[in-house]
Amino acid sequence: QVQLQESGPGLVKPSQTLSLTCSVSGESITANWYNWGWVRQPLGKGPEWVGYIRHSGGTYSIPSLASRAFISRDASKNQFTLQMSSVIPEDTAVYYCVRYYTKDYVIDYWGKGTLVTVSS
Repeated sequence: QVQLQESGPGLVKPSQTLSLTCSVSGESITANWYNWGWVRQPLGKGPEWVGYIRHSGGTYSIPSLASRAFISRDASKNQFTLQMSSVIPEDTAVYYCVRYYTKDYVIDYWGKGTLVTVSS
């Protein structure tokens, strides 16, 4: 059974850097066919991709966040991390780490999510 668990601060001040870590069990983050990423959902709005890291180590962030959002991994710990710089209140959302199965083009596993609030 694959499990994903987010960790990180629940409150970040504007202009600071948000850092979230996803700890994965039950599957290696370097295994073929899977991308590992972050999806966020602002309160009252729909979910949106933030970005992902491929099994090969290549990364992608959505264009609107590409200058601020960076995803990396520590394969030895089976963890991947989101760092988002210069946060603004509009970055307030529930952040989920997810596994994306590239063969079927679906997100097949989600973490429970963690609320991050950007506020002074």
